[in-house]
Amino acid sequence: MSVLTRTAAVRGALTRTTVVRTRSLSLRVRFRPLAVTLLLALLAAASGALALTRDGLVPPAEVLGALFGAGSEQVAFVVLELRLPRVALGLVVGAALGAAGALFQQLSRNPLGSPDIVGFNSGAATGALLVLLHGNPAYVAVGAAGGGLATAVTVQLLARRGSFRGNRLILAGIAVGSLLTSVNAYLLTRAALDHAQSAQLWLIGSLGSTERHQILPALIALAALLLLALPLVRRLDLLEMGDEAAGGLGIEAGRTRVLVLLVAVGLSAVAVSVAGPIVFVALCAPQLARRLSRGTGTGLLP
Repeated sequence: MSVLTRTAAVRGALTRTTVVRTRSLSLRVRFRPLAVTLLLALLAAASGALALTRDGLVPPAEVLGALFGAGSEQVAFVVLELRLPRVALGLVVGAALGAAGALFQQLSRNPLGSPDIVGFNSGAATGALLVLLHGNPAYVAVGAAGGGLATAVTVQLLARRGSFRGNRLILAGIAVGSLLTSVNAYLLTRAALDHAQSAQLWLIGSLGSTERHQILPALIALAALLLLALPLVRRLDLLEMGDEAAGGLGIEAGRTRVLVLLVAVGLSAVAVSVAGPIVFVALCAPQLARRLSRGTGTGLLP
């Protein structure tokens, strides 16, 4: 078999589509997005493993020993208590931001429609700041979710005028996000110095203060929200044909958008509550995933 024949065979395998059907489920599986998802997962795991060794300062053999309960106490403390929580939470935060960006961009039908651009991260940061400065820091996640949801409702009300338009949603989100950025700065000026310094560090976005007990709740929330998002993705993709055409196929446009908005806000809140309002990831990750998978639609899993 020649090289050209093998290349054509590989391309043909990647572009293949198969349909899996059960009594209550019909699922179309495309091999290229699935292969890209697996490859990205392997790259993320390799990056995490490299971060545990910290450029070779801790040999890989000692890292493996610490992970499996062997080795010295010093290495175990560095790997298990300091580096592993940051690596694990970094992967969770990245996945949450990437999924949130994919849902927002498909909802608004605009590549600029990511949560950091349209103000949802700023709203989640406002809610978290109120809890950090004037409440119990243990409820930062609740504050972030509440702030993000309130921002989403406000933006939706401002953008809802006649038929749904993604550009209107983005413009309203940018305006609300700018206002909330000023509110966050005002909250810092009214706080005590030590609280303001810690809050300012958190606003920059950091995994430096990550603790092990934060990983499991964030992972559970991410998994639950992704499970809720998967059935909505197909409906969201059908809305590209227009509300009337999607309605003819049994899709309720308004209800679908509200559910997608709630799930995307929840994903943003998961990331913001544990790492602060990190920008750019939700904006670029969905675009990179779509170009690698060469697919249409949301492209949630890649």
